Parts: sequence; C-alpha cells; structure tokens
Amino acid sequence: DGNTYHTKVIGTQTWMVENLKTTTYRNGDPIPYLTDPTDWENSTSGAYCECDDDPSNTSDYGYLYNWYVISDARGIAPEGWHIPSEAEWATMVDFLGGEAIAGDKLKECGTDHWIVNTDASNESGFTGLPGGYRSSIGTYYDFGEFGLWWTSTNSSVTSSYYYSLSAYNSAVNYDSHPNIDGSSIRCVKD
Repeated sequence: DGNTYHTKVIGTQTWMVENLKTTTYRNGDPIPYLTDPTDWENSTSGAYCECDDDPSNTSDYGYLYNWYVISDARGIAPEGWHIPSEAEWATMVDFLGGEAIAGDKLKECGTDHWIVNTDASNESGFTGLPGGYRSSIGTYYDFGEFGLWWTSTNSSVTSSYYYSLSAYNSAVNYDSHPNIDGSSIRCVKD
C-alpha cells in the first residue's frame, strides 16, 4: 500500500512502531473493508475497519482487523515480518520488567491520544496508542482508553490471544477474544 513503518529494537526483537494500515494481503489481494455491523458479525474471513468508525483515525491508529486476516495464507505482514506470537509478546514484556510495569514503557507519553496517561514513559519506543476494539457484533469500544493487539496464537478454535494497554494503569494484560473481534496489529521482524 506504500505505507512506511518505523522500527525499534526492544531487547532482541525488532518491532514496528506503528500499527498496520494495509488494505491488501501480501500478494496484493484486497482485504474486505466492512463498516456494517451485521456484515462484520457474519464474516468468516479477513476484514478490516477504522478505529471507532472514523477514517480520520487511520493515520495515527492504523486499522482494526479481525483475526482471520492473520490466519489467511496470503499473509498480512510485509515480507520479512510476521504477526508476533503470544510468546514473542511475552518476551518483550519480560524484557521491559514484567506485566505489572511494562505498560508504561510501551505507551505513548501524554494525552494527545490517551484519555488519561499519568506514568507513561514510552521508554521502549513502542509508542502504543489506544485504538480500542470492535466487538464480534460490530460495536466499537474503549477508543482513547485501551489499545489491543492481536497475537498469532489461538486460545481455542474460535478465539485468539491479544495483549492490551490501559489508560488507567501501568500493566500489560493479555487475554483472548473471539476471532471475529477487531484489534490492532503490530509486526515483529523475522
């Protein structure tokens, strides 16, 4: 798509500093753009949308993607990059001091994007932003309050793990949600 992504070495890994904002798979095939909540809810293949349903958010936040773009054989990550596994995220979090404090080291400083952001230092250079997420029923949640990033690791047949940052604490959390939910994606170098 002609996007430019900056990178940052964090420990032994090289991460993109921005969220993905591609509209095509690696081979050039288009990823379906779904704005209608019913279409989103019924999708069983890759799809993307804007954060909080606002096209002006794309330059800062990238797009939200369902997990099916990650499992698609055409690949969404640029050549030489991949979607990080749960273990790769854990490696970064551990390098930054663990789940209890790494969030502040991953979040962008200030309140240009975060609703509250008292202790953020962005010491890692990751520059995490709070794009929120899109639920399986197509509703948007937590824009300005939480950033959620997919991993490539499934937690069940229909769900996968994500990592998240919160405006309200210093922690990094991980959990799983349905593959049809929409979250941000960061890539890590092969």
